[in-house]
This record gives sequence, C-alpha cells and structure tokens, in this order.
Amino acid sequence: MTKTEPILRVEDLHVSFADTKVVRGVSLTVNPGECLALVGESGSGKSVLARSMMGLAGAGSTVHANTLDIAGRDARNLSQRSWRALRGKHVGLILQDALTSLDPLRTVGKEIDDSLRLHTRSSGAQRAARVIELLEAVGMDDPARRAGQRSGELSGGMRQRALIAAAIALDPVLIIADEPTTALDATIAASVMELLGSLRQAGSGMLLISHDLAAVANVADSIAVMQAGRIVEQGSREQVLMDPQHAYTRALLAAVPAGKPRFTRLSPDDDAPAPSLPLPGKTVPPRGELGAVVQPLLRARGLSKSFSKSKSAKFQAVHNVSFELLPGRTLGVVGESGSGKTTTARMALGLLPPDTGDVELFGEPWSSIPESERRIRRPALGAIYQDPLSSFDPRLTAASLLADALSFGATRNPRGHTSRIAELLQMVGLAAGLAGQNPATLSGGQRQRLAIARALAPGPKVLICDEPVSALDVSVQAQVLDLLDELQQRLGLSYLFISHDLSVIRHMSDEVLVMRAGQIVESGATEQVFTDPQDDYTRTLLAAAPLQLRER
Repeated sequence: MTKTEPILRVEDLHVSFADTKVVRGVSLTVNPGECLALVGESGSGKSVLARSMMGLAGAGSTVHANTLDIAGRDARNLSQRSWRALRGKHVGLILQDALTSLDPLRTVGKEIDDSLRLHTRSSGAQRAARVIELLEAVGMDDPARRAGQRSGELSGGMRQRALIAAAIALDPVLIIADEPTTALDATIAASVMELLGSLRQAGSGMLLISHDLAAVANVADSIAVMQAGRIVEQGSREQVLMDPQHAYTRALLAAVPAGKPRFTRLSPDDDAPAPSLPLPGKTVPPRGELGAVVQPLLRARGLSKSFSKSKSAKFQAVHNVSFELLPGRTLGVVGESGSGKTTTARMALGLLPPDTGDVELFGEPWSSIPESERRIRRPALGAIYQDPLSSFDPRLTAASLLADALSFGATRNPRGHTSRIAELLQMVGLAAGLAGQNPATLSGGQRQRLAIARALAPGPKVLICDEPVSALDVSVQAQVLDLLDELQQRLGLSYLFISHDLSVIRHMSDEVLVMRAGQIVESGATEQVFTDPQDDYTRTLLAAAPLQLRER
C-alpha cells in the first residue's frame, strides 16, 4: 500500500450470530494519520465491528463485506495464520479494561515482548531494550522498573499505557482503540488521549471507539455515530458536534452534562419516570439558599484515616477533611482515584471509624457512637454505589431486595410490602413487572434505578452517591441524573455526590470539594470553583476536561 491509500476501507459490512444481526451494512474509511471516532451506546455493535476488523468476531459469527481492506490486504477470506501475521504487526488493538487484558501472572515487560518475539528476529537483549523504549515512549515513569512489575502493581493509567505500548510495539499502520479511557480519571484520560493523538500525528491511522462524544472531541478528525448496528451519521468532527443531522446524535449530545445548569433535563421527556407521590410521611423542605442559617444534616470535622502498608509503614488515605451538607442540597466531591473520596464516604456512612475527627448526623454524634446505636438511625442515611449488581444479593429478585430494605433484614418475603414495592418501582421509573426478575437480567440503567429504589425504601433524608453513573452510557447516565434531580426536588433529599467526572459534578452540585492525596485542596460554590479555581490542582483537573466542558 502507498502513503495515500486508505489504511482501512470497509464497504457494506455485516456481522451476525446465528439469526441475530449485530452489524448492518457498515461502511467507513480510515486514512494514514487520520482518527475516525466510532461513537454509540453499549450494544450498538461498536466492539463487534472493531473485532471483526481484527479477525476476532468470535465463535459462531458470520462476517460478510463487499470490501474489507486492511493495511493494503483483502481481509475477507484470510486464514487464521494470515490474521495472526496481520495482527500486531500491521494492526494494533487497545482494549478498555487493562486489568483483565493483561495477564496478572506475567510482568508488563513480558506482555509487551510477545509481539516482538513472534514477529521479529531480534535477540532477547534487543527486545528488552525495545520494551524499555516503548514504555518510555508512552510516558511511563521509571520504565525499567515498570517492565518488571505485574499489572496488579500498576495504577489504572499505567496499565492502560502498558497496553498502548504493546499495541504499538511493531509500529502498526492502524490502531484500533476500544474505549481506551472509559475507566480512567480526567487527568489520566487526557494524557492517554494526548498520547493517542501523537501516534496519529506520527502517521498511524486510528479507529477510536467510545460511547462519549465529548471524550473524542479533541482527537477525532471525523466521527461516525452507530446505533443498533448501523452508522446513522458520519462526517467531520465539526459537522457532527456542531450541526448534528440525526435525532440519535442530537440525543447523545444533549445527554452530555457539560454546560447544563442545575436541574436542566439531560434526557428526552419521554424517558422521564412516571409521576408518583412522595414517600408517605415525607415533606419536601425548601432548598436553603447559600448563606442562610440552616443546620447541616451531615457534618464532618477533621476526619483522618490511615491504613497499614506493612509492619513499619502506613498510608494516609484521608487527612483533616471537614465538610457540611445542608438540607435539600448536593455537595459534590471530585478527585482522581486514590484521592480519598470513597474512604471519606465510608467514614460518613459509619462503615469505617476515623482515626481522628468525627461525623455528626442531624446534629448528633454519629461516628463516635457504637454500631448498635447507629443501627436504629441508619434508615435516615442511604447509599448508592457505582456497581449495583455487586452490591445486590444474587439470590434475590428485585422485589425481595426492596422488601429486605423495607424490613431491615427482618424478612425477605416481599408479600407484606407489595404496594410499597410497586410505589418504589414507579417512583424510579421501573415497570411493576420487573419486580419478579433477578437484577442480573436487567440492563445497567435498570439496575441503577433499582439501587436508587432500594436506597429510598427506608425513607432517608441523606443519600451518599459514590460514582453512581460512572459505569453507564451517556444517555442512561442522563436518565439517572435526571431521576436523582427529580427525587431531590420532590422529596427534599440531600446528596453527598462523589465522582471523578467534572461535568457530572458541575451539573449536579451546589457546592464542591476538590480532593487530592487525601486532603481538600479547594472548596466552595460550584460555579465559583469551576470558573475561578484557586488551587493549581483544580486548574489542572479543569484543563484536562473534555473540550465541551472547557468551552462552556
């Protein structure tokens, strides 16, 4: 192939599993030095499409295309041996979950060395030197030491960089990156996207797959939007982002919380939960204005917590953290992984005792009292977690989970709470027919709505939300955020809302805390912090945010 020929050319590609069509008539082209972003929700067929271009569609798949040219080769009828020669050497694949993509029993250096060993005649010493060179090229600190470490010893950003190093080891002309930054913090994601951008500038073509239009805005030259196995819109980055033609593209853009003020709907009105009544016995207090004399519902003073790393060393997870959560308001907590957000939340919930400092709930001691005394007050304090499925008992149906929350473990028989369970499901926009289903059969958005219903069951006044939407597609995320907004206004709830997503924090919060290395480095009214940050770290976080957030 020549430097002017497309690296990837696909015409009328179809992928089926038995009688189910997953990819339908897709056509796209990637040229040298060009980045095409493929955007769509989970289940739209993006990853199947990407794997088909690597000869990895999977067992039982049927792949048909009028044209499937990769790196100058017709890939429609390649043997497995020919595919193995093409993969790695000419096409590199970067997957989303670096922790499961890397062998936990092998060092990172061995993982990267595989393609060098299989596709080159270099000596062991030459390959080892190339591994160090690659790790250095992807911005890994102390590459010689990192090469000897296993994936479990590296941070999420380091693991992702190691995957990129493995993918580019043989200087492939095409790089397929499947959700490479979804699980990463804003600053780490920004550095990974910058690295991918430098590879494109060096001449590699790139197919960048994501469910988030904002995440690809800085890197993509062109964007293809995929829905239900089809490309519904395709064009330049500017055209798709600034003048979308398809209703689905417009819905994806509208769902991005960046630039949307508090209580502005992110999802279409027809996705809104059905109207329902507040919980019995609840009254909705007015939202206190900033500066008003209002007693906080939850107050933390001087919280510190450390954990033992070894017999002689300790890790300071949280140091001297203080905050107040007022009635009917949302306090956002933002920071990278390891900043102490979740440890702070666990101390606020009374699940982890602070080394120093204390927590008060409704003006009374909370963290300093015995669990037997906390237990009778726990209904007033609820929690919503990032991965609801792992927090559900896999043996229980949706109705049993809600009955368990209503009775605080006294019984798991849902019959005594039938009407209340129906009310809770309606309140979060779930059909009553889902009551008998196991949560494992529900979609991600349905599971998160069920988690919210379970948290609401005891009638809490405060909800601690720990990354409640980080695992969701942007449109499902929008529906859950809208639901939380609606419930707050209707029931007068107060939220301690934890996230590493700056756009979500800005959209949801009245006040915000910025945490780094276990400490609060900045706090204040949300718009003040976002428009006039005082701390260098806050400015770094905002600079790393996707383009749409910064240009508000």
